[in-house]
Amino acid sequence: MPRTQEEFEEFAVARTPQLYRAAWLMCGDAHRAEDLVQETLAKVYVRWHRRLGGPIEHPVAYAHTTLTRTYISAQRRRSNHETPTETLPERIEQGGDAATSLALRDALAQLAPMDRAVLVLRYLEDVSVADTADALGVSPGAVRNRTLRALERLRAVLGPSLRDLLEI
Repeated sequence: MPRTQEEFEEFAVARTPQLYRAAWLMCGDAHRAEDLVQETLAKVYVRWHRRLGGPIEHPVAYAHTTLTRTYISAQRRRSNHETPTETLPERIEQGGDAATSLALRDALAQLAPMDRAVLVLRYLEDVSVADTADALGVSPGAVRNRTLRALERLRAVLGPSLRDLLEI
């Protein structure tokens, strides 16, 4: 039996902060992260009300998988990204150490989209290797391999402060 509209609204309200955090860490831009979360929730909404195939068994995992795949797909289409402007919009402070967040964002920006997604899922969203592999459509061995290579690249950029940054 398909889930109700109210159940989807409750799910969306409850999961939006976590989806936004993951999206922001993947793309490094607040506006793109908001767009990514909105697109993800739209895709989940369509699947949520689909009668064929039954309801989504694990909606949280489905939403994170959809978010990750949508991000990677958007990275492949670089021509559709918006162009930055001279003036920056006001941002809401989200707490935490700003210097640490900026250093992590800048370091993650230097990684390939797939490597970035692997690190965000594994270390910042605390997703298992198997679930990360499933979300990205690769083998667990590929996730471990990408994790090692991406961490090596981050160590080259961040040096000894990498361990402190990953404990955010």
